[in-house]
Amino acid sequence: MEDVPAGCVRVAAGRRTAVALEAHADDARAMLARGSLYEAASRDRDARPLEGRGIAYAIALPVSGTRAVVRHNRHGGLLAPVTRDLFLPPTRAPHELRTALRLAELGVPTPPVLIYAIEPAGVAFRRADVVTREIGDARDLSAYMSPGVASAEREAAWDATRDLLATMHAVGIRHHDLNVKNVLLAPAGRRLVAYLLDVDRVELGRAGDVRLYAANVERLRRSARKWRDERGATFDERELAPPAAA
Repeated sequence: MEDVPAGCVRVAAGRRTAVALEAHADDARAMLARGSLYEAASRDRDARPLEGRGIAYAIALPVSGTRAVVRHNRHGGLLAPVTRDLFLPPTRAPHELRTALRLAELGVPTPPVLIYAIEPAGVAFRRADVVTREIGDARDLSAYMSPGVASAEREAAWDATRDLLATMHAVGIRHHDLNVKNVLLAPAGRRLVAYLLDVDRVELGRAGDVRLYAANVERLRRSARKWRDERGATFDERELAPPAAA
């Protein structure tokens, strides 16, 4: 069984085991009393469904009242119809928690992971749910690429995205699935701040490694091109032109 990071506790309920930040242990217990974390969120009458790789739910956690997003982990890619939501133990959830904690130490904006829970699925596999703090008034980068968005808003979104890429470069982060849905933008005063999502796909490397920077930029550029070509989004290649000093 995975070690519990400092500041976290393990909560068991039947066949399910959760790991939560200490401040959210009672939230985990209350939710697991109603089934899985995802089931509890889906049954919340005030839950707000969010579209993505499957539906996630934005809720107020039952004890602390913290606004959070609850999602059920699912595979992506070509094999997704086969692998669905089945993972080999320990699943990606423990890595996501540890990575989110490390990114916070490094100053990379990402929604904090508050709770995750794992349950057996047959003999060899596991299913996992993850709860992250909700970032208020946020939209992902794809929303700012819509044709109807004002140019000033779109420019602000790309400015914030480039700031995020620069921060990732400075600390040596490679995101293996960096796409326009995995950059979340939220207002902070008169500007936007970009948050990195799906950090279970993050790898920590050498700070300032230009190869990691180039890989991140190219992965995001491919996603933006696809969004433009398949959905009519607005995307100028110059938005992701790597600066000479990168």
